[in-house]
Amino acid sequence: MKKVEAIIKPFKLDEVREALSEIGINGLTVTEVKGFGRQKGHTELYRGAEYVVDFLPKVKVEVVLAEELVDRAIEAIVATARTGKIGDGKIFVTPVEQVVRIRTGETDEDAV
Repeated sequence: MKKVEAIIKPFKLDEVREALSEIGINGLTVTEVKGFGRQKGHTELYRGAEYVVDFLPKVKVEVVLAEELVDRAIEAIVATARTGKIGDGKIFVTPVEQVVRIRTGETDEDAV
């Protein structure tokens, strides 16, 4: 099993969720996060004063799935989250050693 973490722009969340559900991925975790990469943040004007916003709002989508679904999940995320502009985000894939469903005690693939 693998864990796919995608950091995306917040307004792309619904499109990504729908694309993942179309390929059979039903469960995911979403976290509101802040960060920056090459985008570096930007300056804003508030009541006549200029200030720097270092950390930009992003959304982290986490999905644990079978290895055979990883490539399709990545393709779905890239296709729907891409705007072609800087700051579109990143996808990280890591191995998952064990999963346990607390309610039933099911493990690994059955727990997902």
